[in-house]
Amino acid sequence: MGKLFRRRFKGQDHFKHGQLPGMGVLVVNLGTPDEPTKEAVRTYLAEFLSDPRVIEIPKLLWKIILHGIILRTRPAKSAQAYQRVWTDKGSPLMVESAGLTMQIDKEIQARIPGKSHVVLAMRYGQPSIQHGLLQLQSEGAERIMVLPLYPQYSGASTGTVADAVFTNLSKWRWVPELRLLGAYHDDPAYIKAVADSIRTHWAEKGQGDKLLMSFHGMPKATLKAGDPYFCQCHKSARLIAAELGLQEGQWEMAFQSRFGKAEWLKPYIAKRLVQLPGEGVKHLTVVCPGFAVDCLETLDEIAMEGREEFIKAGGEQFEYVPALNASPEHVSLMTDMIINNAGGWPELDQDKADAQQANLEKSKADAIAAGGK
Repeated sequence: MGKLFRRRFKGQDHFKHGQLPGMGVLVVNLGTPDEPTKEAVRTYLAEFLSDPRVIEIPKLLWKIILHGIILRTRPAKSAQAYQRVWTDKGSPLMVESAGLTMQIDKEIQARIPGKSHVVLAMRYGQPSIQHGLLQLQSEGAERIMVLPLYPQYSGASTGTVADAVFTNLSKWRWVPELRLLGAYHDDPAYIKAVADSIRTHWAEKGQGDKLLMSFHGMPKATLKAGDPYFCQCHKSARLIAAELGLQEGQWEMAFQSRFGKAEWLKPYIAKRLVQLPGEGVKHLTVVCPGFAVDCLETLDEIAMEGREEFIKAGGEQFEYVPALNASPEHVSLMTDMIINNAGGWPELDQDKADAQQANLEKSKADAIAAGGK
């Protein structure tokens, strides 16, 4: 019976008297293949596209399509796209996510008096959410905040991060206090950071004829099912345009990365890119406010393929505004969100942190006197 219990509950079985508890932050992004190869992409896509929140069609039918068609054809094409954006340091999404997480950790360490750690995890691929949670556990985190890098909420993004976190913690004996951050699509600091990045880009490249804001697409069925993503994308776009002082006709929004034959959220950016030159837009600026860091969908689909389609259709100048990535404004925004949402936790209060240390030392002494280890 003891072995069965140990096999089922793996969490916090290394408790030690005298270990100072603390706060952990798990920063989560979507994920990326380990290498820009067909084999690595197939492994990644198999995990990603097997998530029932990502593909909401009958499981058996989808399994046949996925393994019978998609995983036989798509990996080779996707691998070529990854090769176009891959860097000497690896996948752009991984590099930028790791850089952002490292800077957030430094800022948290500087601003929070109590013990805290910030680690990165990927919903699909490595480092996994399980790995990130165990890393925080090993560092004594008894309180964990989960920060999905998705400004707008979708069941296929933030929702599935929650699924993975809860599934992993269901196997722990000692479950930590948990806070899951949701959407920040209308957070004034987020809106200002995106708007400022656009202003900086315009100062260097010129404003152009129109600003096009592109968000990752979702099947239209998700909107009908009650997913708030579509509405939150529209609100983000409106607020960014207002922050920039843009009038109607100077900006618009669209959705990218359509997959399959079903109807997705409209307008489709692929269609707008070939229509805009005929409407008099020769100089176009594109930004992707739904992506916290640059990745395949921004660097290849928009900055490369999107530019090519726009120019081919008669456009003259196409400018892509990089994601916030590990910019100081982004680090500050994320750090403020963490601190604002960690209210009441002792790590945020110097007096509580000092008292926690004193109580810990007394507790350790009492436990040793009582025969503990």
